[in-house]
Amino acid sequence: MEKIREVAVFCIGRAVMFGSLAITCVMVGFSFNPVSAFRAGAVLTLLMAAILIWKAYAAASQNPKSTEVWMYLDQKARPANEHSRFMFAAIMRDVYARFGQASLAVACLFFAISLVFVMFGFEAYQPEPRPHTAQATEQVVPE
Repeated sequence: MEKIREVAVFCIGRAVMFGSLAITCVMVGFSFNPVSAFRAGAVLTLLMAAILIWKAYAAASQNPKSTEVWMYLDQKARPANEHSRFMFAAIMRDVYARFGQASLAVACLFFAISLVFVMFGFEAYQPEPRPHTAQATEQVVPE
């Protein structure tokens, strides 16, 4: 069962790494405003944590053959009977939950960092409102 845990950590960790890379790209896009960058990172990391926790709850009802972990396991390490399938689901739930908890902690850290920036006087980015097209077309034409 340790081989299943090792492969699960590898597969789920790689997926979390790619999600974190995307979140980092969004944060770099907001780098002109640190409050907005860390708030965006916090919200997106919170979304990733919610997805991971949802996947942890859904792991018990998931068919092991439809997972990426199953593809990476050799024939001997794949769960064959009902008890080993239960253990497979428990391991997947544990690994998803562990990554979900870590993502939740990072999201809270990002929110705290954005609050520290606010306490130092930074403000979140707010785009300037654009005039509505109906109001813009009602210009008075000089005669």
